[in-house]
Amino acid sequence: MRVLPAPLTTHGRLGFAEASFQQGHRVLAEETAVALSYDGATHAVMMATPADLEDFALGFSLTEGVIATPASIEELEVMARGPLGIEIRMYLSAAAGARLVRRSRAMAGPAGCGLCGLQALEDVARELPYVTATLSLWPSDVTAAMSALSDAQALNREVRAIHAAGFWRPRDGLLAVAEDVGRHNALDKVAGKLARSGVNGATGLIALTSRVSVELVQKAARIGAPVMVAISAPTALAVRTAEACGITLIAVARDGGFEVFTHPDRINRGARGTH
Repeated sequence: MRVLPAPLTTHGRLGFAEASFQQGHRVLAEETAVALSYDGATHAVMMATPADLEDFALGFSLTEGVIATPASIEELEVMARGPLGIEIRMYLSAAAGARLVRRSRAMAGPAGCGLCGLQALEDVARELPYVTATLSLWPSDVTAAMSALSDAQALNREVRAIHAAGFWRPRDGLLAVAEDVGRHNALDKVAGKLARSGVNGATGLIALTSRVSVELVQKAARIGAPVMVAISAPTALAVRTAEACGITLIAVARDGGFEVFTHPDRINRGARGTH
């Protein structure tokens, strides 16, 4: 039986510092090809960190609209394929399988790619649900969520090369967190964790360690999260998409400050919680 690769590995390196060379080692993030197949046919091949793969498969299936509910996946198996990578085989209910055949598309994604392989430009602007959740947050909630996500990045503390996504809820804190070399993969893993645990995405915010691109907003909309917070800036298309689907988009969240780009009504502006 083949063993799945570990998410981290150690590699020798020659370092230069203070005018001298030294032999040593560095911990690196592992990057593995992960094929996601449905009913025997490969649907997507993504480069990903080999951890939380069941959550990744479920979250990807939900946020990409392959399935509407976790129950649509009747069987899921993670298989190591040696040097080729990993295959995740999923078998769908008859109704979900028929929908996928009608919608069929082929994808191939390098690390960090979330829209590769779409068959038409129109697919980029796919229909999204409008998020109506009435989450109310204080500025201190936003900074607390980002601080909690930073503290939870166990893999990134080792390698400084891995993205993270998390789901944070007032009074409960960080309920789900995932790390991956791909920021889209990390969010898919969080989506899978929420679905498996029955946590309603409308009750909290999505926190990200990356910039905000349009596909991340699309995934958040499918999760039903009313607020997204990211450490880096959004693209203009991401802002337009968040505005259109009812999501409060907060970015450049660092050093105790942040910028709200859309739907600011979910952020309280009173004195409480501002420090």
